[in-house]
Amino acid sequence: VFQKEISGILTGNLGKSYIYAKPVTEVMAPRFRISLLLGVTGMLLTYLVCIPLGIRKAISHGSAFDLTTSVIIFVAYSIPGWALGGVLLVLMGGGSFLDFFPLGGIHSPKEIWDQMTFVQKFIDQVHHMILPIIAWSIGSFATLTVLMKNGLLENLSQDYIRTAFSKGLSEDKVIWSHAIRNSIIPITANIGHIIGVVIAGSYFIERVFNIEGFGKMAFEAVLQRDYPITLGFLVIVVIIRLLGNIISDFSLALVDPRIRFK
Repeated sequence: VFQKEISGILTGNLGKSYIYAKPVTEVMAPRFRISLLLGVTGMLLTYLVCIPLGIRKAISHGSAFDLTTSVIIFVAYSIPGWALGGVLLVLMGGGSFLDFFPLGGIHSPKEIWDQMTFVQKFIDQVHHMILPIIAWSIGSFATLTVLMKNGLLENLSQDYIRTAFSKGLSEDKVIWSHAIRNSIIPITANIGHIIGVVIAGSYFIERVFNIEGFGKMAFEAVLQRDYPITLGFLVIVVIIRLLGNIISDFSLALVDPRIRFK
């Protein structure tokens, strides 16, 4: 019996849920896909916005643009994601103001969803995902922007940058070919942690937007004492963190010329 129970983890058998009376993997799979979709999409969009924004802020350090965006970023950073989600729903989810976005869910009700074409489903899901992704990403958005800006400012003051300028290289060549590569090292080192956090989901944000995600499932499993789901969630999160750390190591080796795997 002991051997059978232990070998279940290695074969993907995480037990049977007490509440749902289904295998844990069947309960987790659809919820994991939702958190994976929201988390990875939010993370990619955050990187695509934060890195150029941090570069622009560093280049124009002390300008009106830098000061204005810094105020906006730190105000946004001080607001918890779930609280921002509630405010966004009130302002733009058909509350007391505008009616641009749905009040919750990952897509329209099933009876409507099943009748949509592929293109309609894609548009509908993007429409439902906009507010949750904003709330999901707001905390890491400020952190990554500040890391990018401060890293680039620090590198621009280094001796090798002054040497590059003294050789007659253009400003764009020095910044994009030399300074930025070293400036993204701290961001790259943090990517594994961010992957683990965003994929594990956020109970509060999923609760605000009524999304049946991975985090909400785990929290409810703890309250209901559904131990197979709780322990299965722990196994999945540990594996994700390990994979995230491996991704960080390889990403760091790609951008840092001092690190080589031999």
